[in-house]
Amino acid sequence: MSRAADLRSVRAYRILPQDDPLLTPHIGALIEMLHYTRLTTMHEVAGLTVEQLDTIPAGFGNSVGMLLAHIAAVHRIYHGLSFEGRDVFDDESYAPYRLALDLNEAAREHIRGRELSEYLTELEAASALTMDGLAARDDVWLASDLGAGSGQEMNQHWAWFHVIEDEVNHQGQIRVIRKIVAPRVKAGEQT
Repeated sequence: MSRAADLRSVRAYRILPQDDPLLTPHIGALIEMLHYTRLTTMHEVAGLTVEQLDTIPAGFGNSVGMLLAHIAAVHRIYHGLSFEGRDVFDDESYAPYRLALDLNEAAREHIRGRELSEYLTELEAASALTMDGLAARDDVWLASDLGAGSGQEMNQHWAWFHVIEDEVNHQGQIRVIRKIVAPRVKAGEQT
């Protein structure tokens, strides 16, 4: 099955879970939505420098780099909760992801100085784990309870919907921050 590589492709604007016969309908649609969400995130951050990624504008609590690290961490955390049934909040192997998950003062000190390619590599790796994990499951599993370590009574489908919701929310923050630190110049405008 082919998925869009960027937002210029007509395929980016179609949710076609039936294009992959190996996926159940709801899993296929979820994978399509996760993919589109990531394409739009990548579009928003294209071309940002380390300085732009690290800048926390006045009145804001996060930088674009912190938000990208957070988005990848959410995928990793939900991977552990959903696919592995781990209590990721007690498991020390998830400590690096918890730092980015919390977006606190420690995150502001440690999540900086990285090239955009580093953030995109981690986003791609976390996303690949998500896609592979979902592709190995079916719609019955998607409707099942999340279980261990989540602290909430939610099912798998809601959990992965929340991963999309979280990324879209942070895209809005990224757009606002980008307008401050790296405004895009429209055709015909002067800088």
